[in-house]
This record gives sequence, C-alpha cells and structure tokens, in this order.
Amino acid sequence: MLRVIRDLLKYDGRFRVAFVFLAAVVVMVLLSFISPYDPNKSFVVAMDAPPSLEHLFGTTSRGQDLFWWMTFAVRNSLFLGVLTAIISRVIAIVIGLTSGYQGGWLDRVLMSINDTFVVLPLLPILILLGFLLRDRMNFFYLAVILGLFGWAFDARLIRSQVLSLKERSFTRTAVYSGTNGFWITMHEHLPFVLPIVFATTINNMLWSIGMEVTLSILGLSDLTTPSIGTSLYWANAHGALVAGVWWWIATPTLVAIVLFLGLYLLFTSINEYIDPRTRLRLIGA
Repeated sequence: MLRVIRDLLKYDGRFRVAFVFLAAVVVMVLLSFISPYDPNKSFVVAMDAPPSLEHLFGTTSRGQDLFWWMTFAVRNSLFLGVLTAIISRVIAIVIGLTSGYQGGWLDRVLMSINDTFVVLPLLPILILLGFLLRDRMNFFYLAVILGLFGWAFDARLIRSQVLSLKERSFTRTAVYSGTNGFWITMHEHLPFVLPIVFATTINNMLWSIGMEVTLSILGLSDLTTPSIGTSLYWANAHGALVAGVWWWIATPTLVAIVLFLGLYLLFTSINEYIDPRTRLRLIGA
C-alpha cells in the first residue's frame, strides 16, 4: 500500500492534488472532535460577522461559527458516504460474484433484479421516502436507503469480471480438483475484483453525498444534523444572499468542491493505476 501511494505521489499529479484536498478534509474532520462550540446550539457568537481571524469562515444568521460548524458537516457527510458505500459494496459483491460464477437460472434471476434497480427513477423514490419518513429520517436511515439502491451498476461490473475469471485455467483446475464453489469465489475470484470494488467505492461515496445535498436542499433529510446539504438549506432559508451574508453560501460550496474534486481525482488516478497498461504508461515504463 505504501509503495502504491509513493508511486502515485511521484508520477500522478491528479493524485497529489487529491491528496492535498482530502488531507484538508481529514483535518476538518479531526478538528470537529475538539470544537469549542456545540453545533446544535444557536446564538453562541455574533450574528452575520464576515470572515476574520476570529471567525475564519464568518458566522451565520443563527449565531454559529461557520468554520467549526462545517467541521461537523464534513464529518457527517463523510460518514454518510462511507456507510452507504459499505452497504452497497457488500450487496454488489455478493450479487456479482454469485451471478457470475453460478450462471444459469440464478444468474438470470439476479440480473433481472439488478436491471430493475438500474432503471428505477431513484430521485422521485427518495423524495417520496423523504416525505413518508420525514420525522424519522436521520443520516443512518438515509445511508441504509441509499446503500440499498446504489449497488446495481457495480454488481453488473463485478459479474462481467467473474465471467472472464471463470473461464481461466486456474478456475478450471480448482473445479476439477473438487474445490467448493464458495471457496473458489471467495479465495480465487474476490481478490481480482477488489481493485474494481475500491475504485467504485469512491464513486459511490460521491454519488451518495450528492444525493444527500439534493435531499437536504429540498428539506427532506435530517435538518438538525450538520452536513454540507443542511448548511446550504439553512443559508437559503435565511436568505443569505439577499441579506448579503455571502460567506454562508460560499463556505459549504467551497468545501463541497474540495471534497468532490478530491474524491473524483482520487477515483480517476486509482482507476488508472489498477489497470496494468495505463499504470505502465503512468510510471514511464
């Protein structure tokens, strides 16, 4: 792992930019644990103060220090993204490995279910669930819901990889030697699909955080919990732009850009590194 990070830092400028951006995000997350302010309390500092040395990102019309509030927002948004990615990766791995290796009627049934999730109009469904579960919708429930809907594309990608692996000589040798199918799937095929799983994990985190921002702006998530989306919601609810409190809109927007660019650049650099052909071109071999 350290060698991979060293090579990417040395040869890939996108990874270096992603490293800087995500390091800043991690610092903000760590600072949330030593915050001098409770994010659930209002009117603890002067209202509508512009950015200064005392308040780096300024303060809000709710009397909250925006910098410290955003440290909690980034932490919660990352928690949502990671939990969603874990849930959806588990489902995608199980469906993809099983469907690709077993084949036959089981493959047809699982891929029919998979294709159903692919074509579902996700945003209207999430809006409906947001209305139905509005009083109980917290970030954990939202992550579970997003995880249950966010696996289909990656399951089909894993399946296609397993279909290729199933025809290789090492798989046939394992089958002829009487090795159990579950053992072959977990010990022979899973290591080959893990790079794909890792790359799609980052992409899934981007998608889930983006969906949270969308639902929060619409007022359909837990608005009492700090996040990038709820920050934009409260700024809009208080008419920040009209009142001239531009930093209330600019701060979560800037943080979102840094987070999204960091994850996207990490995704693209890792995606090219795991491919042997592009990796050789990348390192100049």
